[in-house]
Amino acid sequence: MAFIDANRGDVVDGARLTVESICTVLRAAGVQVAVSTYYAAKKRPASARALRDAELRPRLRALWDDNYRVYGARKLWKAARRAGLEIGRDQVARLMRAEGIEGARRTKRVRTTKAAEGVPRHPDLVGRDFNAMAPNELWVTDLTYVPTWAGVAYVCFIIDAYSRMIVGWRVAAHMRTTMVLDAIEMARWSRGTHLEGLRCHSDAGSQFTSLRYGERLAEIGAVPSIGTVGDSYDNALAETVNGYYKAELIRGPARPGPWKSVEDVELATLGWVHWHNTERLHGYLGDVPPAEFESALYATQQGSRALAEIK
Repeated sequence: MAFIDANRGDVVDGARLTVESICTVLRAAGVQVAVSTYYAAKKRPASARALRDAELRPRLRALWDDNYRVYGARKLWKAARRAGLEIGRDQVARLMRAEGIEGARRTKRVRTTKAAEGVPRHPDLVGRDFNAMAPNELWVTDLTYVPTWAGVAYVCFIIDAYSRMIVGWRVAAHMRTTMVLDAIEMARWSRGTHLEGLRCHSDAGSQFTSLRYGERLAEIGAVPSIGTVGDSYDNALAETVNGYYKAELIRGPARPGPWKSVEDVELATLGWVHWHNTERLHGYLGDVPPAEFESALYATQQGSRALAEIK
């Protein structure tokens, strides 16, 4: 039926195609479609499933568009359920195929670490264990870069391992230590100035082995931790965030086009970080955003304190 609808009215060899002529050609090709079958199907009312699909498809596409067009079937299903849609995962996958949409995929990582030769490094206080029991116990950080028409934009993220919240970030046209210090300042503004016991883990890049970096962390009560040189597993959490930042924003389906300047990357990163922290569903967190995950912890702590006061 869809094939006939798509081709009827076309002009071939000076003749306009009709339903009858198309059915004649199809029968000659071994596809038995009667003219009466076509018209009967057109008069037949749509099924309940077709009506439901017609209602859900634009709503699923809108959800997909609102989330940087990066969600696959599982994440889009979770987002739809949170939005109040009664829908199954297999149904979401089927409707995504019908809409011609799919999730973003990560690509290989390019290293930006340049280890400082002969400079003492801080010990590894993490040992590839990126679990934290509360916010501000463990932060991880790393650098990545984005080519633009006007030069390279370097990006630094600081991530709280407990909730995957990006607590500080910086985009700059250079990868000097000052950009990392700016990211720490943002993290200090958002998380507090006295964070005793905090470990801040990184790779062995020269930015993270500098004296100023260690001093800035010491000002908030934090201690630096550095993994093995050249071993991505020793900073796997930060590598993961950089990876899906590239897949979802920099090379993602919703990107505005080629990145023209460092300022364009910075503005887009601002929006992406807000979405990441407040709306993006994280499988590690039970498919809730980092801000919601932390809020649940604080609500539980307040409830426990209230019960203790009652006792």
